[in-house]
Amino acid sequence: MKFAWRVAIGITCLLPISQAVQADNFDALRSRADKHAPASLMGDHLHDPGEWMVEYKYMNMYMEDNRAGSRTLSDAESIAFGASSNPVTNRAATPTQMTHEMHMLHIMRGVTDDITVYTMLMLPSITMDHQRRMDGSSFTTHNSGFGDTTFGALLRLYSDVNDDLILNVAASVPTGDIFRTSTIPSRGATDQALPYPMRLGSGTFNAKPGITWKHYRDTGSFGLQFQTNLPVGRNYRDYAVSDEFRLNTWYSHLLSDNFSTSVRLENLWRTNYDGADPAANDMMISTNVEGFRGGYSLNLGIGFSALIKKHLLNVEFVPTLYQDLDGIQLETDWQVAASWSRSF
Repeated sequence: MKFAWRVAIGITCLLPISQAVQADNFDALRSRADKHAPASLMGDHLHDPGEWMVEYKYMNMYMEDNRAGSRTLSDAESIAFGASSNPVTNRAATPTQMTHEMHMLHIMRGVTDDITVYTMLMLPSITMDHQRRMDGSSFTTHNSGFGDTTFGALLRLYSDVNDDLILNVAASVPTGDIFRTSTIPSRGATDQALPYPMRLGSGTFNAKPGITWKHYRDTGSFGLQFQTNLPVGRNYRDYAVSDEFRLNTWYSHLLSDNFSTSVRLENLWRTNYDGADPAANDMMISTNVEGFRGGYSLNLGIGFSALIKKHLLNVEFVPTLYQDLDGIQLETDWQVAASWSRSF
């Protein structure tokens, strides 16, 4: 009888210790250099109650040459293709390359163990080069300013020592300007509306639900994320931007607790625009054609993270592996993302 009581007392004393060990392991696995997803992604982690995180993120997307389906076109081929496309387009010019830069301020705060809220402020800067059809001369247009603002909450659906399942409930509000004009394309003769890819926002409230699963191991972590961007209705210019669906999977490998590398594969689907801006003359240039905005892309991400005294530095280079685009569109060659974040 005395032996039985000693065993029972021993087991009772061990239970809090086991729970404490599990808690220590839980926190340790989420306090390494791979605690965040690769730099191009967001909405993958939570914070403790009362904890804040501030992040600055820079992203750059570079596009050169046009593509019809999966075939790359030269500038001359793009103009010729537009003459027989449906609708006919590129009668005035063809785009030749574009740089889309984005500066983002990301603020997060833990509300409970299972709820973190966040907001993202965006500052896009877009430059597009063109070639005129009539004389082959070139011109450049530029647009920058505030983009759309996102608000969201991350909800932990399931968690154990090695796994997190997180629901992202988010929406963007139309704070980005969607109608600016320029006289550059017409050599100063008339004002023309900037084409769709050069506009700073969507003009609509967008639902942005997503879900992320992360699995932590001693040597690194796996992740799987499905994220969407779905405009609600049409904007005041009578169009809605693409529905967007992203499926990402990645593996982050620890070099040490403070340094990690990552590899990521992204599937991206976009629909064509719904509706049409009356000022978007689709005959003049292909970037004004609402039916030439959809398609599929497969992207590869190669990243590196460093955790230095609670400062997380995260960078990723993203070449495009494959694209199949509707109509004529500028093809994406590569993207880069870099961020700094600090929790306190």
